[in-house]
Amino acid sequence: MTSFRMTPFERRASLSLAALFMCRMLGLFLLLPVFAVAAKALPGGNDPARVGLALGMYGLTQAFMQIPFGLASDRWGRRPVVVMGLVLFVAGSVVCATTDDLFWITIGRAIQGSGAISAAVTAWLADATRDEVRTKAMAMIGASIGLTFAVSLVLAPVLVGWGGLTGLFWTIAALGVAALGVAAWVVPAAPPALRGEPASMSSVLSHPDLLRLNLGVFTLHLIQVALFVVVPAALVHTGGLDTATLWKVYLPVVLASFVVMVPVIGVTERYATHRKTLLGAIAGLVLVCMFLPWAQDHYGWLVGAMIAFFSVFNILEAMQPSLVSRVAPPSLKGLALGFYNTSQAIGLFAGGALGGWLVSHLGSAAVFQAAAGLAVIWLLAAWGMKPLPARRTARPERVSHPAS
Repeated sequence: MTSFRMTPFERRASLSLAALFMCRMLGLFLLLPVFAVAAKALPGGNDPARVGLALGMYGLTQAFMQIPFGLASDRWGRRPVVVMGLVLFVAGSVVCATTDDLFWITIGRAIQGSGAISAAVTAWLADATRDEVRTKAMAMIGASIGLTFAVSLVLAPVLVGWGGLTGLFWTIAALGVAALGVAAWVVPAAPPALRGEPASMSSVLSHPDLLRLNLGVFTLHLIQVALFVVVPAALVHTGGLDTATLWKVYLPVVLASFVVMVPVIGVTERYATHRKTLLGAIAGLVLVCMFLPWAQDHYGWLVGAMIAFFSVFNILEAMQPSLVSRVAPPSLKGLALGFYNTSQAIGLFAGGALGGWLVSHLGSAAVFQAAAGLAVIWLLAAWGMKPLPARRTARPERVSHPAS
Protein backbone atom coordinates (compact mmCIF):
# COMPACT_ATOMS: atom_id res chain seq x y z
CA MET A 1 0.00 0.00 0.00
CA THR A 2 1.24 3.47 -0.88
CA SER A 3 2.19 5.52 2.18
CA PHE A 4 1.88 9.30 2.25
CA ARG A 5 3.93 9.60 5.44
CA MET A 6 7.62 10.39 5.26
CA THR A 7 10.04 7.70 6.33
CA PRO A 8 12.65 8.68 8.96
CA PHE A 9 15.22 8.89 6.16
CA GLU A 10 13.02 11.17 4.06
CA ARG A 11 12.27 13.35 7.08
CA ARG A 12 15.95 13.74 7.95
CA ALA A 13 16.88 14.54 4.35
CA SER A 14 14.05 17.07 4.00
CA LEU A 15 14.72 18.84 7.31
CA SER A 16 18.48 19.00 6.83
CA LEU A 17 18.20 20.33 3.27
CA ALA A 18 15.62 22.87 4.47
CA ALA A 19 18.09 23.94 7.19
CA LEU A 20 20.82 24.26 4.55
CA PHE A 21 18.55 26.47 2.46
CA MET A 22 17.60 28.55 5.52
CA CYS A 23 21.24 29.33 6.36
CA ARG A 24 22.12 30.22 2.78
CA MET A 25 18.96 32.21 2.04
CA LEU A 26 19.15 34.15 5.30
CA GLY A 27 22.65 35.12 4.22
CA LEU A 28 21.17 36.50 1.00
CA PHE A 29 18.02 38.10 2.39
CA LEU A 30 19.85 39.98 5.16
CA LEU A 31 21.35 42.28 2.56
CA LEU A 32 18.14 43.22 0.75
CA PRO A 33 16.42 45.49 3.32
CA VAL A 34 19.49 47.55 4.22
CA PHE A 35 22.13 47.55 1.50
CA ALA A 36 20.90 50.55 -0.50
CA VAL A 37 20.93 52.69 2.65
CA ALA A 38 24.11 51.29 4.25
CA ALA A 39 26.07 51.53 0.98
CA LYS A 40 25.81 55.34 1.09
CA ALA A 41 28.70 55.29 3.56
CA LEU A 42 30.98 53.73 0.93
CA PRO A 43 32.85 55.61 -1.82
CA GLY A 44 30.48 55.64 -4.80
CA GLY A 45 27.56 54.57 -2.63
CA ASN A 46 25.49 57.56 -3.72
CA ASP A 47 25.37 56.25 -7.29
CA PRO A 48 22.16 54.16 -7.56
CA ALA A 49 23.45 52.39 -10.68
CA ARG A 50 26.57 51.11 -8.89
CA VAL A 51 24.63 50.13 -5.79
CA GLY A 52 22.04 48.32 -7.92
CA LEU A 53 24.79 46.51 -9.82
CA ALA A 54 26.40 45.35 -6.59
CA LEU A 55 23.07 44.10 -5.25
CA GLY A 56 21.98 42.45 -8.50
CA MET A 57 25.32 40.89 -9.49
CA TYR A 58 24.53 37.83 -7.36
CA GLY A 59 21.44 37.06 -9.44
CA LEU A 60 23.30 37.52 -12.71
CA THR A 61 26.01 34.97 -11.92
CA GLN A 62 23.36 32.65 -10.44
CA ALA A 63 21.53 32.68 -13.76
CA PHE A 64 24.69 31.74 -15.67
CA MET A 65 25.84 28.99 -13.28
CA GLN A 66 22.64 27.09 -12.42
CA ILE A 67 22.79 24.90 -15.53
CA PRO A 68 26.51 23.96 -15.21
CA PHE A 69 26.08 23.16 -11.50
CA GLY A 70 22.93 21.11 -12.15
CA LEU A 71 24.64 19.12 -14.91
CA ALA A 72 27.74 18.64 -12.74
CA SER A 73 25.58 17.23 -9.94
CA ASP A 74 24.16 14.65 -12.39
CA ARG A 75 27.67 13.62 -13.34
CA TRP A 76 29.67 13.84 -10.09
CA GLY A 77 27.02 13.64 -7.37
CA ARG A 78 24.95 16.14 -5.40
CA ARG A 79 27.05 16.52 -2.24
CA PRO A 80 30.43 17.49 -3.78
CA VAL A 81 28.77 20.02 -6.08
CA VAL A 82 26.76 21.59 -3.24
CA VAL A 83 29.86 21.76 -1.03
CA MET A 84 31.85 23.43 -3.83
CA GLY A 85 29.06 25.96 -4.36
CA LEU A 86 28.92 26.83 -0.67
CA VAL A 87 32.70 27.27 -0.56
CA LEU A 88 32.31 29.88 -3.32
CA PHE A 89 29.48 31.54 -1.39
CA VAL A 90 31.65 31.81 1.74
CA ALA A 91 34.65 33.05 -0.27
CA GLY A 92 32.56 35.78 -1.89
CA SER A 93 31.17 36.81 1.50
CA VAL A 94 34.71 37.13 2.91
CA VAL A 95 35.72 39.32 -0.06
CA CYS A 96 32.75 41.61 0.70
CA ALA A 97 33.52 41.67 4.44
CA THR A 98 37.16 42.66 4.00
CA THR A 99 36.67 45.70 1.75
CA ASP A 100 34.97 49.07 1.85
CA ASP A 101 35.22 49.48 -1.92
CA LEU A 102 31.94 49.11 -3.83
CA PHE A 103 33.81 47.62 -6.81
CA TRP A 104 35.20 44.76 -4.71
CA ILE A 105 31.85 44.23 -3.03
CA THR A 106 30.43 43.78 -6.54
CA ILE A 107 33.18 41.23 -7.28
CA GLY A 108 32.42 39.45 -4.00
CA ARG A 109 28.72 39.33 -4.86
CA ALA A 110 29.61 37.80 -8.24
CA ILE A 111 31.66 35.09 -6.48
CA GLN A 112 28.79 34.46 -4.04
CA GLY A 113 26.37 33.97 -6.91
CA SER A 114 28.68 31.69 -8.87
CA GLY A 115 28.02 29.00 -6.24
CA ALA A 116 24.62 28.30 -7.83
CA ILE A 117 23.45 25.24 -5.89
CA SER A 118 19.66 25.54 -5.97
CA ALA A 119 19.26 22.99 -8.78
CA ALA A 120 21.67 20.53 -7.14
CA VAL A 121 19.96 20.84 -3.74
CA THR A 122 16.51 20.37 -5.28
CA ALA A 123 17.74 17.33 -7.23
CA TRP A 124 19.27 15.94 -4.01
CA LEU A 125 15.90 16.27 -2.28
CA ALA A 126 14.19 14.60 -5.26
CA ASP A 127 16.67 11.70 -5.07
CA ALA A 128 15.96 11.27 -1.35
CA THR A 129 12.13 11.28 -1.47
CA ARG A 130 9.37 9.26 -3.11
CA ASP A 131 6.97 10.86 -5.53
CA GLU A 132 4.15 10.59 -2.95
CA VAL A 133 5.85 12.93 -0.46
CA ARG A 134 8.07 15.02 -2.70
CA THR A 135 5.81 18.05 -2.97
CA LYS A 136 5.50 18.03 0.83
CA ALA A 137 9.31 17.98 1.07
CA MET A 138 9.58 20.84 -1.42
CA ALA A 139 7.01 22.75 0.64
CA MET A 140 9.24 22.41 3.71
CA ILE A 141 12.03 24.17 1.82
CA GLY A 142 9.59 26.79 0.54
CA ALA A 143 8.32 27.43 4.06
CA SER A 144 11.87 27.78 5.38
CA ILE A 145 12.61 30.39 2.70
CA GLY A 146 9.45 32.35 3.49
CA LEU A 147 10.18 32.41 7.21
CA THR A 148 13.79 33.36 6.54
CA PHE A 149 12.66 36.35 4.48
CA ALA A 150 10.44 37.59 7.33
CA VAL A 151 13.24 37.09 9.88
CA SER A 152 15.70 39.01 7.70
CA LEU A 153 13.45 42.09 7.74
CA VAL A 154 13.74 42.19 11.54
CA LEU A 155 17.37 41.11 11.91
CA ALA A 156 19.11 43.07 9.14
CA PRO A 157 18.73 46.57 10.64
CA VAL A 158 19.96 45.24 14.02
CA LEU A 159 23.07 43.67 12.50
CA VAL A 160 23.93 46.76 10.44
CA GLY A 161 23.50 48.94 13.52
CA TRP A 162 25.86 46.65 15.43
CA GLY A 163 28.67 46.13 12.92
CA GLY A 164 27.88 48.03 9.74
CA LEU A 165 28.15 46.35 6.35
CA THR A 166 31.37 44.63 7.43
CA GLY A 167 29.64 42.95 10.35
CA LEU A 168 26.70 42.01 8.12
CA PHE A 169 28.96 40.34 5.55
CA TRP A 170 30.86 38.43 8.26
CA THR A 171 27.48 37.21 9.54
CA ILE A 172 26.60 36.11 6.00
CA ALA A 173 29.94 34.27 5.75
CA ALA A 174 29.23 32.50 9.05
CA LEU A 175 25.82 31.40 7.78
CA GLY A 176 27.53 30.04 4.68
CA VAL A 177 29.91 28.03 6.87
CA ALA A 178 26.93 26.66 8.80
CA ALA A 179 25.26 25.62 5.54
CA LEU A 180 28.55 24.04 4.43
CA GLY A 181 28.66 21.97 7.61
CA VAL A 182 25.09 20.77 7.08
CA ALA A 183 25.85 19.79 3.47
CA ALA A 184 29.06 17.97 4.34
CA TRP A 185 28.02 16.09 7.49
CA VAL A 186 24.29 16.27 8.21
CA VAL A 187 22.35 15.63 4.98
CA PRO A 188 22.20 11.86 4.42
CA ALA A 189 23.48 10.32 1.21
CA ALA A 190 20.53 9.60 -1.05
CA PRO A 191 19.97 6.17 -2.63
CA PRO A 192 21.43 5.88 -6.11
CA ALA A 193 19.12 7.69 -8.54
CA LEU A 194 16.96 5.63 -10.88
CA ARG A 195 18.76 6.28 -14.13
CA GLY A 196 16.23 4.90 -16.61
CA GLU A 197 16.93 5.13 -20.33
CA PRO A 198 19.88 7.30 -21.43
CA ALA A 199 18.71 10.81 -22.25
CA SER A 200 20.16 13.67 -24.25
CA MET A 201 20.29 17.34 -23.36
CA SER A 202 17.92 18.07 -26.23
CA SER A 203 15.26 15.93 -24.55
CA VAL A 204 15.32 18.37 -21.62
CA LEU A 205 15.40 21.48 -23.80
CA SER A 206 12.51 20.36 -26.00
CA HIS A 207 10.22 18.57 -23.51
CA PRO A 208 6.85 20.41 -23.69
CA ASP A 209 5.94 20.04 -20.02
CA LEU A 210 9.40 21.05 -18.81
CA LEU A 211 9.13 24.13 -21.03
CA ARG A 212 5.73 24.88 -19.47
CA LEU A 213 7.20 24.58 -15.97
CA ASN A 214 10.15 26.82 -16.91
CA LEU A 215 7.70 29.40 -18.25
CA GLY A 216 5.76 29.05 -15.01
CA VAL A 217 8.65 29.74 -12.65
CA PHE A 218 9.82 32.65 -14.86
CA THR A 219 6.35 34.20 -14.76
CA LEU A 220 5.80 33.56 -11.05
CA HIS A 221 8.99 35.28 -9.98
CA LEU A 222 8.63 38.09 -12.48
CA ILE A 223 5.22 38.80 -10.96
CA GLN A 224 6.56 38.50 -7.39
CA VAL A 225 9.31 41.07 -7.89
CA ALA A 226 7.16 43.39 -10.01
CA LEU A 227 4.46 43.45 -7.31
CA PHE A 228 7.01 44.27 -4.64
CA VAL A 229 8.09 47.33 -6.58
CA VAL A 230 4.63 48.68 -5.65
CA VAL A 231 3.22 46.83 -2.62
CA PRO A 232 5.62 48.02 0.13
CA ALA A 233 4.89 51.68 -0.66
CA ALA A 234 1.15 50.93 -0.75
CA LEU A 235 1.34 49.27 2.68
CA VAL A 236 3.27 52.23 4.07
CA HIS A 237 0.78 54.71 2.59
CA THR A 238 -2.48 52.96 3.51
CA GLY A 239 -1.39 51.46 6.84
CA GLY A 240 0.52 54.38 8.30
CA LEU A 241 3.64 52.20 8.55
CA ASP A 242 7.29 52.86 7.82
CA THR A 243 9.98 50.68 6.29
CA ALA A 244 11.25 49.50 9.68
CA THR A 245 7.82 48.16 10.70
CA LEU A 246 6.83 46.42 7.45
CA TRP A 247 7.91 43.10 8.98
CA LYS A 248 4.87 43.34 11.26
CA VAL A 249 2.77 42.85 8.11
CA TYR A 250 5.00 40.40 6.25
CA LEU A 251 5.49 37.94 9.11
CA PRO A 252 1.77 37.27 9.85
CA VAL A 253 0.99 37.30 6.12
CA VAL A 254 3.61 34.61 5.44
CA LEU A 255 2.48 32.52 8.43
CA ALA A 256 -1.17 32.75 7.36
CA SER A 257 -0.24 31.65 3.86
CA PHE A 258 1.43 28.52 5.27
CA VAL A 259 -1.84 27.65 7.03
CA VAL A 260 -3.52 27.68 3.62
CA MET A 261 -0.69 25.92 1.75
CA VAL A 262 -0.12 22.89 3.99
CA PRO A 263 -3.56 21.23 3.65
CA VAL A 264 -3.68 21.99 -0.08
CA ILE A 265 -0.34 20.23 -0.63
CA GLY A 266 -1.47 17.31 1.55
CA VAL A 267 -4.68 16.78 -0.43
CA THR A 268 -2.81 17.16 -3.72
CA GLU A 269 -0.31 14.45 -2.77
CA ARG A 270 -2.93 12.05 -1.38
CA TYR A 271 -5.31 12.24 -4.34
CA ALA A 272 -2.73 12.94 -7.07
CA THR A 273 -4.50 16.10 -8.21
CA HIS A 274 -1.30 17.91 -9.21
CA ARG A 275 -2.57 19.26 -12.51
CA LYS A 276 -5.83 20.53 -10.99
CA THR A 277 -4.00 22.17 -8.08
CA LEU A 278 -1.47 23.76 -10.43
CA LEU A 279 -4.17 25.22 -12.66
CA GLY A 280 -6.26 26.31 -9.68
CA ALA A 281 -3.31 28.12 -8.09
CA ILE A 282 -2.47 29.91 -11.35
CA ALA A 283 -6.12 30.94 -11.71
CA GLY A 284 -5.96 32.22 -8.11
CA LEU A 285 -2.91 34.27 -9.04
CA VAL A 286 -4.85 35.82 -11.95
CA LEU A 287 -7.68 36.81 -9.59
CA VAL A 288 -5.32 38.29 -6.98
CA CYS A 289 -3.56 40.43 -9.59
CA MET A 290 -6.89 41.60 -11.01
CA PHE A 291 -8.05 42.56 -7.49
CA LEU A 292 -4.91 44.47 -6.52
CA PRO A 293 -5.54 47.72 -8.46
CA TRP A 294 -8.52 48.33 -6.17
CA ALA A 295 -7.03 46.78 -3.01
CA GLN A 296 -3.89 48.95 -3.10
CA ASP A 297 -5.90 51.88 -1.71
CA HIS A 298 -7.48 49.90 1.17
CA TYR A 299 -5.13 48.60 3.85
CA GLY A 300 -7.26 45.67 5.08
CA TRP A 301 -8.03 44.41 1.59
CA LEU A 302 -4.39 44.83 0.58
CA VAL A 303 -3.24 42.66 3.49
CA GLY A 304 -5.88 40.07 2.56
CA ALA A 305 -4.70 40.13 -1.05
CA MET A 306 -1.12 39.57 0.14
CA ILE A 307 -2.22 36.52 2.15
CA ALA A 308 -3.94 35.18 -0.98
CA PHE A 309 -0.89 35.97 -3.11
CA PHE A 310 1.57 34.23 -0.80
CA SER A 311 -0.79 31.26 -0.44
CA VAL A 312 -0.85 30.58 -4.20
CA PHE A 313 2.82 31.58 -4.50
CA ASN A 314 3.90 29.02 -1.89
CA ILE A 315 1.72 26.29 -3.42
CA LEU A 316 3.29 26.91 -6.84
CA GLU A 317 6.80 27.17 -5.35
CA ALA A 318 6.38 23.72 -3.78
CA MET A 319 4.66 22.01 -6.71
CA GLN A 320 6.66 23.13 -9.72
CA PRO A 321 10.15 21.83 -8.80
CA SER A 322 8.51 18.60 -7.62
CA LEU A 323 6.86 18.27 -11.03
CA VAL A 324 10.14 19.03 -12.83
CA SER A 325 11.87 16.24 -10.89
CA ARG A 326 9.12 13.79 -11.88
CA VAL A 327 8.81 14.79 -15.54
CA ALA A 328 12.55 15.09 -16.30
CA PRO A 329 14.61 12.11 -17.53
CA PRO A 330 16.06 10.55 -14.34
CA SER A 331 19.64 10.74 -15.63
CA LEU A 332 19.35 14.50 -16.28
CA LYS A 333 17.27 15.61 -13.32
CA GLY A 334 19.90 18.09 -12.14
CA LEU A 335 20.20 19.59 -15.62
CA ALA A 336 16.42 20.01 -15.90
CA LEU A 337 16.35 21.74 -12.51
CA GLY A 338 19.27 23.88 -13.66
CA PHE A 339 17.21 25.21 -16.57
CA TYR A 340 14.28 25.66 -14.18
CA ASN A 341 16.33 27.69 -11.69
CA THR A 342 17.88 29.73 -14.50
CA SER A 343 14.36 30.62 -15.66
CA GLN A 344 13.59 31.65 -12.08
CA ALA A 345 16.65 33.92 -11.87
CA ILE A 346 15.82 35.58 -15.21
CA GLY A 347 12.27 36.13 -13.97
CA LEU A 348 13.56 37.85 -10.84
CA PHE A 349 15.64 40.22 -12.95
CA ALA A 350 12.84 40.84 -15.48
CA GLY A 351 10.33 41.52 -12.71
CA GLY A 352 12.41 44.32 -11.25
CA ALA A 353 13.08 45.86 -14.66
CA LEU A 354 9.49 45.62 -15.88
CA GLY A 355 7.95 46.70 -12.59
CA GLY A 356 10.18 49.77 -12.35
CA TRP A 357 9.50 50.77 -15.96
CA LEU A 358 5.72 50.38 -15.61
CA VAL A 359 5.57 52.40 -12.38
CA SER A 360 7.68 55.17 -13.91
CA HIS A 361 5.69 55.43 -17.14
CA LEU A 362 2.17 54.14 -16.47
CA GLY A 363 1.63 54.04 -12.70
CA SER A 364 1.22 51.30 -10.11
CA ALA A 365 -2.09 49.94 -11.47
CA ALA A 366 -0.30 49.02 -14.70
CA VAL A 367 2.00 46.67 -12.75
CA PHE A 368 -0.97 44.71 -11.42
CA GLN A 369 -2.68 44.65 -14.81
CA ALA A 370 0.47 43.42 -16.55
CA ALA A 371 0.90 40.76 -13.85
CA ALA A 372 -2.67 39.56 -14.41
CA GLY A 373 -2.12 39.41 -18.17
CA LEU A 374 1.08 37.37 -17.76
CA ALA A 375 -0.66 35.01 -15.34
CA VAL A 376 -3.43 34.44 -17.92
CA ILE A 377 -0.82 33.54 -20.57
CA TRP A 378 0.77 31.12 -18.08
CA LEU A 379 -2.63 29.55 -17.32
CA LEU A 380 -3.29 28.95 -21.02
CA ALA A 381 0.16 27.42 -21.50
CA ALA A 382 -0.17 25.20 -18.40
CA TRP A 383 -3.55 23.88 -19.55
CA GLY A 384 -1.77 21.48 -21.90
CA MET A 385 0.16 19.71 -19.11
CA LYS A 386 -0.02 15.94 -19.48
CA PRO A 387 -0.85 13.58 -16.58
CA LEU A 388 2.12 12.70 -14.41
CA PRO A 389 4.12 9.55 -15.19
CA ALA A 390 3.55 6.48 -13.04
CA ARG A 391 4.74 6.85 -9.46
CA ARG A 392 7.77 5.22 -7.90
CA THR A 393 6.54 3.47 -4.80
CA ALA A 394 9.82 2.20 -3.35
CA ARG A 395 10.74 3.85 -0.08
CA PRO A 396 14.17 5.48 0.12
CA GLU A 397 16.07 3.86 2.97
CA ARG A 398 19.25 4.82 4.75
CA VAL A 399 22.20 3.72 2.66
CA SER A 400 25.95 3.58 3.12
CA HIS A 401 26.91 4.61 -0.41
CA PRO A 402 29.50 7.32 -0.93
CA ALA A 403 28.40 10.92 -0.73
CA SER A 404 25.78 11.71 -3.33
